[in-house]
Amino acid sequence: MINHTPFDEHMLEDSLKQFWGYHQFRDQQKDIIQSVLSANDTLALLPTGGGKSLCYQLPALFLEGLVLVISPLLALMKEQVYGLQARGIPAMYLSSELDEEQQDLVYQYMRNGEYKIIYISPERLTNRDFLENISEVRLGLIAVDEAHCISEWGSDFRPSYQNIRKFRKEYPHLPCLALTATASVRVIEEIQQKLELRNLKIYKKSYRRENLYIHFRELADKYNHILYYLRSNEKSGLIYVRTRKEAEHLSNWLKISGIDRVDFYHAGLSIQEKQIRQNYWLNTNNYTLVSTNAFGMGIDKDNVGFVIHQSPSPSIENYYQEIGRAGRNGQEAETILLWNKNELAQMDDLFKSQLASKIDYQKVCSYAYSFCQVAEHEQPEGFFEMQTSKIQTLTKVSRLKIVSVLRFLHNQEIIYLKESKGLSSLELKFDISEFEGLGKNDSFFIEKLSRALDGIATHRTYFREKRLVEKMNLEESIIRMRLRELHQKGFVDYFDGNAAGIKFLLPRNDRDLHTKYWKLFSSIQKNKIQKWEEMKFFIQDSSHCKMRLILAYFGEKHTRDCGKCSYCLAHHRRISDKEYKKIIFEALMRRPMNLDELTIYLKLYPKAELLEQLKSLLDKNQIRMLNYQTYTL
Repeated sequence: MINHTPFDEHMLEDSLKQFWGYHQFRDQQKDIIQSVLSANDTLALLPTGGGKSLCYQLPALFLEGLVLVISPLLALMKEQVYGLQARGIPAMYLSSELDEEQQDLVYQYMRNGEYKIIYISPERLTNRDFLENISEVRLGLIAVDEAHCISEWGSDFRPSYQNIRKFRKEYPHLPCLALTATASVRVIEEIQQKLELRNLKIYKKSYRRENLYIHFRELADKYNHILYYLRSNEKSGLIYVRTRKEAEHLSNWLKISGIDRVDFYHAGLSIQEKQIRQNYWLNTNNYTLVSTNAFGMGIDKDNVGFVIHQSPSPSIENYYQEIGRAGRNGQEAETILLWNKNELAQMDDLFKSQLASKIDYQKVCSYAYSFCQVAEHEQPEGFFEMQTSKIQTLTKVSRLKIVSVLRFLHNQEIIYLKESKGLSSLELKFDISEFEGLGKNDSFFIEKLSRALDGIATHRTYFREKRLVEKMNLEESIIRMRLRELHQKGFVDYFDGNAAGIKFLLPRNDRDLHTKYWKLFSSIQKNKIQKWEEMKFFIQDSSHCKMRLILAYFGEKHTRDCGKCSYCLAHHRRISDKEYKKIIFEALMRRPMNLDELTIYLKLYPKAELLEQLKSLLDKNQIRMLNYQTYTL
C-alpha cells in the first residue's frame, strides 16, 4: 500500500517550496512527515496554528495510494480542499450536501485514482456506498484530524470517531496519522487505545507559546474595560462570551459606544449568516467578532492580534484552544481573561444546576420519545418540534437540565437536535388534486400556498415564511398559524424553521438509554465539574506563572516562567519610581486617561502597581484629576 523507498530530505523541501511556497518546515513537521512516509503509526500533537494539515497533505504527493482524511467539520474540509486544488493537488470531500449524482462522480474519480486526498466525516465510515467504493481503491494513509474527539474525556467528544477502529481492522497494514492540538495525558492514552495505534511514533511540540501575553484581570466593569481596549487597538481580534444573548448585547453596546468594526457570531445564526460574518472577519483587518465558543475550530486567520475572554472558559483545554487563535503569524499578541469572584460563584451554581439526576435524565428521555409517539424499537422519519417549556411543565425538570440531556443525546448521535434557526419545511399528506375536499377555508389557503411555493405538489419543500408574505398577501404570523392548524389536522407535515426540533437517528432502545448511556452521561457530567474546578484554580492562583500552569496541565515538566503573563510581570519586573513616573507622564501627555485605560495602554505594568504610583503622583501634585476617574497632567 505504501512505497517504502527512503525519501530524500531535498525532495520534501522542494515539494514544500513548489506547492506551498515555504522554504523550510516548521517545528517537527519534517520528522512527522518522514515517520508517515516510513509507514509508521504516528501521533502528532501540535498547538493550534502549528501546521498539522501539512503533515498528511505533503506525504500524499509521495504515497502510492489515496490519503483518507477524517475530519469533524465540513467547513474545514471544504476550505482545505479548495486550498489544495488551488495548489494543483487533486483533492475532494464527500458530504451529505453533495447530491447523489455528485457523490457518484466523486466515487468514480476516486476509483480511477484521480485524487490524492479525500476528506470525509467519521459518520461516513458506516455508509454502505462509501464502504463499497473505498474497497476498490488503493489506500496509502488514514489521517485522523482533531483526534481528541475520540476521547470521552476530551472537550469535543464525537461518538462517530469510534467507527475508525472498525474501519482500520479492514486495513490492518494501513498506517494511521492522528493529529490534535490539545490533549491531556489521559486523552493521549485514550487516542492510542481507541485508534489501536501500533509501534507508535509520538511527536509532541511544547504547548508553550512564546509570543503570547497572558493577562488575567479581576474587575467588575468588564464592558468599559473592553471598550477602552478596542479604542486603543487597531488589530483584528476575538471576544469570547458565554451565551448568545451576551454576544448580541455586547456587540450592540460597543456599536452604540462608537466601535463600528465589530459584530457578533453564535450558533443561533443561519448557516448563510454565519458564513458571511466569518468570511468578512477572515478577510478584514482591524475587525472584532464577539462570539460564543461556536466560533473557532478549523478557523485559520494568522493575524489575530488579541483574544479577550469576557468570562472564563469551562476548561483549561477550551481556554488554551481559544487563546491559540491569536498570534499564529508569530507576532506578539495579547490574551486577556476578565473575571471576578461573584461570577465564579455564579458559574459554580450554573454547573450544579445542569447536573441531572438519573430520574431527571430518564424523564427527559422518556418524554422526548412519548411526545413524538415513538414506540420501543421504532425510528420515525422527519423532524419533530420540541419545546423545552412543555417538557419542563410535564416533567418538572429545569430547562438547563433538559438542554443538557438533549445535547448529550445529540452528541451521542441518538437524536439530531436543531437549536438554531433555519429553513422551514412542508410536505402535503394528500393528493393535491383532492384539496377542494378539505373544507372551504383550508382548500382556499392550500390553493394560494401551492401557487406561492414551487414543488409542494410532489415533494417536501424547504422555504422561509417571509418570502411567502408578498406572494400570498398575508402576514407572516398568519401563515405560520394556518400551517400549524393544517399540521394538527394531519393535512400537512409542517416544521417551523424558527422552532427547536429533533430528528431520531436510531431506533428507540430504552435499555441502552437507561443503562449504558446513563453511565456515560453521568461520567461526562462529573468530568465537566472536575475540569471547571481545575480552571477555577488556574484563574485564581497568584503564585505561579500562567504559562507554566498550562504546560503542567498538558504533562510538560521542568519548565521555566514565561516572563509575559500577569504573574511574571508582577513578580519579575523591578521598576523604579522614577521609571514609573516617566511612563505615566508619557501616557498622559497623549490624553487624559482613567485607571482602566492606563492599564490597557501600559499593558506590561500591573494595575495595582499603577494605582499606587498614581496615588503617589497625586499626593505630590505632579498629576491631577479631571473628575473622580480621569487622570491628567
